Amino acid sequence: MTPLRVLVVDDDDLMRAGLRAVLSTDETVQVVGEAADGRAAVERTRVLRPDLVLMDVRMPELDGIAATRQIVAAMPGARVLMLTTFSDDDYVVDSLAAGASGFLLKRTRPERLLEALHVVAAGESLLSPAVTRAVVDRVAAATPADPAAGRRLRELTPRERDVLQLIARGRANAEIAADLGVEESTVKTHVKRILAKLGLRDRVHAVIFGYEAGLVRPGGAGRGNRVTASGH
Repeated sequence: MTPLRVLVVDDDDLMRAGLRAVLSTDETVQVVGEAADGRAAVERTRVLRPDLVLMDVRMPELDGIAATRQIVAAMPGARVLMLTTFSDDDYVVDSLAAGASGFLLKRTRPERLLEALHVVAAGESLLSPAVTRAVVDRVAAATPADPAAGRRLRELTPRERDVLQLIARGRANAEIAADLGVEESTVKTHVKRILAKLGLRDRVHAVIFGYEAGLVRPGGAGRGNRVTASGH
């Protein structure tokens, strides 16, 4: 099995050493390099081509959000997982807007961090439970309806629209499967088709699109009331 190649980025030497130690406990993960600031992270990502960049947010020279933006612009397929001590909504929303595929707090348990690496590397998006609800609420309040996005909903089947609406309400695949009375594997297939049809990067950006399209409204039911399940 080919190991998951990870670049560790943090301006704290002790934190980088700790992260390397945690990652070394998983034989399917290989730390291919380290960087102590955003500029070095961008350069080393270009040279090393890691499968995933584990990125700190607050760093000198170039912060993690700006570094992520440059990495994703230069290498659209790059996967970045943000790791920080701060759960501030601005950091989360700005990180996702820059192209990050996940956001975890540094107090996350080691086993949860390892799980997150594999989830993000597999093409999924991930947020710490402590910040998921805040992000969805923040996106809902800040995202105006976009008629063009609403028209793109016609590309989806009725069931795909149901799934997208529940994604936008912050629900996990298992919850969506229970709500719709289908297998979780079926939901995963729907999610992949939705992302492909709409050209969306990952699940988090599907949430944003759901609000732009008016499929879900802050504090209210989705358009057409096809699915009435509430978020958690």
